[in-house]
Amino acid sequence: MGEDKTVKILKSAILLEKRGRAFYTTVAQQTDKDAVRRFFEQMADEEKNHIRVLSEQYRVYCETKSFKSGTYGTEPAGAIASTVLSKELKDQISAAGFESAAIAAAMAMEKNAITLYSQRAEEATDPNEKALYEWLADWEKTHLAFLATVEREVTETIWNDNNFWPF
Repeated sequence: MGEDKTVKILKSAILLEKRGRAFYTTVAQQTDKDAVRRFFEQMADEEKNHIRVLSEQYRVYCETKSFKSGTYGTEPAGAIASTVLSKELKDQISAAGFESAAIAAAMAMEKNAITLYSQRAEEATDPNEKALYEWLADWEKTHLAFLATVEREVTETIWNDNNFWPF
């Protein structure tokens, strides 16, 4: 008999978070800008927490065929907000540079995670599973909103600096 859908979703979620962590860690290592490095290190740390939570749920589910209830730590709008919205970070990201491309790629990854987690939260019949995926979807929505804000503000700054406005 094939693997149960819940196990497949958990494995996919863990893989998605590991890829996100690897991406954020790589960007942090490759940038020479301190604020950008700190931001991507913080994103990588948050993905590490998601991996920990998902791995624990995977272990419990494989043993018991149910999800454990729990609190998952900090709320989505945690410390990242002050980092993401800092002037220093926005000033260090150039619209055509590596860091700007990383923001766009990160946005795509977060959208994929939101889709996976939101769909699974809707399908879940176990209330603890539903709570887990709603929590993860909320985190990823917060990440996406912060990334979109940085991307929008950086783009507007570049447009203003280069007189791209038609008036």
